[in-house]
Amino acid sequence: MTPAPVRLSRRRLLQASAAVAALALPLHAAAAAAPPRPTHEQLKGYSPRVRAIVERALVIDMLAPLRLDMREDVYAQELDPRRIADFRLSGIDVFHNSWGLTGADARERVAEYLAGWHGLLARNSDLFVLVGRAADLDRAKREGKIAVISGVQNAEHFRKVEDVRFFHGLGLRCAQLTYNSQTTIGSGSTEREDGGLSDYGVAIVAEMEKVGMLVDVSHCGDRTTLDAIELARGPIAITHSNCRALNDHPRLKSDEAIRKLAAKGGVMGITGVRMFVGAKEPTTLDSMIDHIDHVARLVGIEHVGIGSDADLYGYDAMPADQLKALKASYKASYGFRERIDIEGFDRPTKIYELTQALLRRGYGESDIEAVLGGNFRRLLGQVWR
Repeated sequence: MTPAPVRLSRRRLLQASAAVAALALPLHAAAAAAPPRPTHEQLKGYSPRVRAIVERALVIDMLAPLRLDMREDVYAQELDPRRIADFRLSGIDVFHNSWGLTGADARERVAEYLAGWHGLLARNSDLFVLVGRAADLDRAKREGKIAVISGVQNAEHFRKVEDVRFFHGLGLRCAQLTYNSQTTIGSGSTEREDGGLSDYGVAIVAEMEKVGMLVDVSHCGDRTTLDAIELARGPIAITHSNCRALNDHPRLKSDEAIRKLAAKGGVMGITGVRMFVGAKEPTTLDSMIDHIDHVARLVGIEHVGIGSDADLYGYDAMPADQLKALKASYKASYGFRERIDIEGFDRPTKIYELTQALLRRGYGESDIEAVLGGNFRRLLGQVWR
């Protein structure tokens, strides 16, 4: 669901970048002044078993922007000590940093986006590592660093088939075929009609598989989703969506799509976005686990993972003006309510909360490790050749 950043002029972007040392504006202004809290203090509420599972697992959040902030120069902002501490605290080993970038200038914008975020990773190389191969995920875990996958929640930047290889060379490792609207590739989930993949879309999918870029259909319409699954030669992903059988929302996936995804070896990441989890209150962390249960029972535990669709702090922690603009940028069918996040899944320790809840639900440790990241690790190992 991650929105497109607010577009700045080149002059304003350069001015903002030059002033970054003086600005250093965090998402939470109050938190910036607070010293990092000791890790053991924040985790002492979780059992040794919960902490051991998270520590042992390769935890992959397959839709996790590093920072929910709609300013286009967000990657120029320095990381404050509290945010750095919370990244280390989170237990998340791999963040799929992916944004929705659309429009006639998408090719230029995505190139700028990749350069900007890769610059932030380079400036914080003691904390992050940009990954391009599945083995990089394991290496980052061993070295105590956070792996970052570069992704985009659209494919409008592919103006020609050759652009797939060009952006792969810039570090892009995952792309949605569409966001919510119609493109030359296919239809988004909130379009009135869905004609499926175009001939051009079929060629894009083939080229993505050829270069080793993960195909994502999270925001695609029903027909476009099914076309992509059926026409792909290998497995693809739904990085962040939920089950329409439990919640009749246009952004969610049918049982047919989930079955066909799994039959090709794909994995579906479950999100904690409130209106995707449940249509009415109470909507809780247990409600989110109902979607994990549904996928596991439908196609097997090996085809479900996590794609939270939020940063460490969630949407409701965004500045009020940004949150208002975000909600206004979507169609009414999205069904925003007062809150977007789920209590317990709206904090840096959300993976510990989820692990604790999965144990309460009766999941075994090996299955929990598969959901937390093992399944997506297997998929990425197959796709990133």
